[in-house]
Amino acid sequence: MKAFGLFAACLALQGCASVGVEPWQRDVLARPEMSLDTNPVDAAIDDHIYFSKEASSGGRGFGGGGCGCN
Repeated sequence: MKAFGLFAACLALQGCASVGVEPWQRDVLARPEMSLDTNPVDAAIDDHIYFSKEASSGGRGFGGGGCGCN
């Protein structure tokens, strides 16, 4: 029973051996079909609307508005 428990623990720990993305795998993840936006046209339109209303470019990932206040 101990041998089976040790074997199961070794198998479970092998899953943690490959955490993260290796440099040679990044080209596959950088392809356009791997992007999070399902419709890039809608995302571009949303960005344009946000830019027009806030008078700032980008703005999805950080705080603050077009007025310069945070």
